[in-house]
Amino acid sequence: MSKRAAVIIFAGFLTVFIAYAVRYAYGMLLPEMLHTLSISKTQAGVVYSSYFIAYTIFSPLLGLLADRYNVRAILTLFVVILGTGAFLMSYSSSVLNASLFFTLAGIGHSACWVPVAALIQRWVTDKRRGIALSLADLGSGVGIIVWSSVLPVIVAAYSWREGWVSLGVIAFIVAGLNFLLVRDPPEEAPASQGSGHGGLPREPIRTTYMKLIKDTKFWLIGFSYLLVSFSILIPFTFLSTYAVEGLKAPYEIAARLVAVIGFLGIVGKLTLGTLSDTLGRIRVLMICCTFLAVGSLGMAFFQGLFNLILFTAIFGLGYGALWPLFAAAARDYFPQKVAGSVIGLWTIFLGVGCIVSPIISGWAIDITGTYTAAFILSLTGSVIALLLLLPIPNIRTGSNLHN
Repeated sequence: MSKRAAVIIFAGFLTVFIAYAVRYAYGMLLPEMLHTLSISKTQAGVVYSSYFIAYTIFSPLLGLLADRYNVRAILTLFVVILGTGAFLMSYSSSVLNASLFFTLAGIGHSACWVPVAALIQRWVTDKRRGIALSLADLGSGVGIIVWSSVLPVIVAAYSWREGWVSLGVIAFIVAGLNFLLVRDPPEEAPASQGSGHGGLPREPIRTTYMKLIKDTKFWLIGFSYLLVSFSILIPFTFLSTYAVEGLKAPYEIAARLVAVIGFLGIVGKLTLGTLSDTLGRIRVLMICCTFLAVGSLGMAFFQGLFNLILFTAIFGLGYGALWPLFAAAARDYFPQKVAGSVIGLWTIFLGVGCIVSPIISGWAIDITGTYTAAFILSLTGSVIALLLLLPIPNIRTGSNLHN
């Protein structure tokens, strides 16, 4: 691996670090925000969904742009937008303006994974793709651990509003670092800079999309992605609130439960992500879905703080490797020149799962008065996601279908 490739992976790590910190800080700060804004769980889900509506709309566009244009400019501009949305969240006073501010943050986040994943895959060899993407995606786990520790301290000293301010400031710093560190591969001149000499072969966008939508593997993996995202977001939205309201745990402990997911997520990225380079992406994705299902089962039916921590850890182990594995699978089953477009289209599936997840699970909590129904929904989504992957042929690096 070249020094420049290592720098690109580091920039990807920083981008993912702040993007997923903003994304999951909502669930960490929600127990405090609920009281200030006087909103129901369903309304809280609507605010969170606004983030993913924007993320879903813009991610396919950003995936397409990442295949064709300067990723340095994309990652700089959109991380600034992410930071601006996070900063404005500190001024939330209603469901409406909180939704608008978080929509802006979602637009920013739309460039913080698909272009990163596509760029890194162009800087490393096929045999390094799994570990390279996992290293960059470590940023999400580290971000969760860091901010689940920092935010309770900020909230105790000030309020949840200052938590959002802090996230916005760090995002602005990361945007500046992206401008300094990110470069496109030298053999791939951006489309805007010439006729494509030395670049990737291009074909009409319509042709690319028509080929993809006729491929059964594209749909099976896409719907599995949808259900995985649906399942994952339920604990990330309501786990801390459940610990506070359902188990009467102090906020400082409840907010740090998310750190358990983050820490075990890192373990999962490093072990399962690396294992996927030899065992195969689909097989390891099925292992991840199994961990999610077991973790959700325990959250739903095993009471007590210790049991909650235990099954949250199991859930985190499955969560950790999922995103880089889905991204790497795009190159396993589809040509490299459309990897960004494939990941971007799959992100539509992810977005749909994330949009409906907090609203449906929040409504289930409001209707039943307990959190059990929400965690059962998470369990169901994980199991169906696993079943959808069964028909996909498991292939190993070096024998992929589109070398």
